[in-house]
Amino acid sequence: MSTAEARLRRAAYREWGALVADLRIASVRRRWRAIPLTIAAVVLISVLQLVQHTAWGDDLVNRSGVVSATLLWWKALLRTPLSLFVPALDLPVWGALAQVLVVFGIAEITLGKARTVGIAYLSTLAGTTYARWGVSRGPHAVLGLAPIDAFIRDTGPSAAVVALAVCVAWRYRAWWTAGVVAGSMVVEAALWPNLAGWEHLAAILTAVGWCLVDDAVRRRRKRRTDRPAEGRPPARL
Repeated sequence: MSTAEARLRRAAYREWGALVADLRIASVRRRWRAIPLTIAAVVLISVLQLVQHTAWGDDLVNRSGVVSATLLWWKALLRTPLSLFVPALDLPVWGALAQVLVVFGIAEITLGKARTVGIAYLSTLAGTTYARWGVSRGPHAVLGLAPIDAFIRDTGPSAAVVALAVCVAWRYRAWWTAGVVAGSMVVEAALWPNLAGWEHLAAILTAVGWCLVDDAVRRRRKRRTDRPAEGRPPARL
């Protein structure tokens, strides 16, 4: 093995070693039972994809799970949870299914079901909120959007996938991975500016905020756990 190859392997181990170990343990012990939420999400996306391409189902999906900045705010809030699983019409559905299976699956194993759901929903909601704010600002304002963006169909799991990828990388301190994910979204928004690209950046900011708060809570809990019980002297080393 050459020196360069050895260095590359060590770098890969530092970046993903702990993550791969946790995924391997979960897959061996529980197999598909380790990701019931992810499997449910994949099934739901598949069903909605089939339904929205039928004559009777298109209107049903539009009324229950399609969000745009033209909607009243309360309607957008009601539709946002399902909009996460409604695949975009102009993109191949297998791409959304692959993203959800891989990224949601990893997040469900490493972050837990509650955090996975919370991050996915908040990042999607952040994108929806940004779209309304950007349209209200107008195309000539900083981070503003053109009026036509208010009518764009705003659905799909991509914002949640980006946010979850950042959160998993943050949890395992895989900073190069987090940087590549965030950097690629910045490049996308710069080279091909569109609503989806800006919403991905909003999702990344939401993920970073979640991680900072989560780290603060973990440190506080650790300090409480490490603190000696009241009225008792600290244990001798």
